[in-house]
Amino acid sequence: MKITKEGYLYQLAFMPRIFPVNCYLVEEETGLTLIDAALPFSSKGILEAAASIGKPITKIVLTHAHEDHVGALDSLKESLGNVPIYISSRDARLMENDRSLDPRETQTPIKGGVPKKLLARPDFFLEDGDCVGSLQAIHVPGHTPGSMAFLDIRSRAIIAGDAFQTRGGIAVAGDLKPMFPFPAFGTWCRKTALESGRKLASLKPGVLACGHGVMLKDPLEEMEKAIRRVERRIEKGV
Repeated sequence: MKITKEGYLYQLAFMPRIFPVNCYLVEEETGLTLIDAALPFSSKGILEAAASIGKPITKIVLTHAHEDHVGALDSLKESLGNVPIYISSRDARLMENDRSLDPRETQTPIKGGVPKKLLARPDFFLEDGDCVGSLQAIHVPGHTPGSMAFLDIRSRAIIAGDAFQTRGGIAVAGDLKPMFPFPAFGTWCRKTALESGRKLASLKPGVLACGHGVMLKDPLEEMEKAIRRVERRIEKGV
């Protein structure tokens, strides 16, 4: 595990050289908010990172319910007890292995690994604009129908989940990068993801922190390039 700090944000990168999977600790005055739960073996590293910071994990918020973002959730709940879990009401259904679509949603299959044996369940459902400590929830559907990103209102850092990736080159969800194609393979609707990418860029973040890849400071120019790239690809039908 590799730990990188940027302001209030700690990136915990598991298997960073091979198949990077990130989760994040956000420092608040009296505790830490964990964003995502990485892989099943990640629990020990997450708890050790929190101990090294010297504050308890008091909340767990999830960007979406794919297996590489909820993998250690059951183990963490066993260790942390009554720490509440937050997720969008839409992606809470994926925690139940429910891949059904609403009539208003693009009728293409939900992709990616959805947990089949997860025991943990959310305590709170997030809607666009809700706040959890210093984090503002931003609905960014596309990778999954209920994906959320989180804006730290103190620093303008955005923790984007898989709405963007930086591994293999920056890309909007669904825009395949040959050096790291897996987020694209797991994306439900590329056109919806593009709209969400534009939404995140409009917030002019100071830091972009994704589920896969390094954090980027002052990322707006690179985000806009990634948006233009997928716009051209959609126009060409590729």
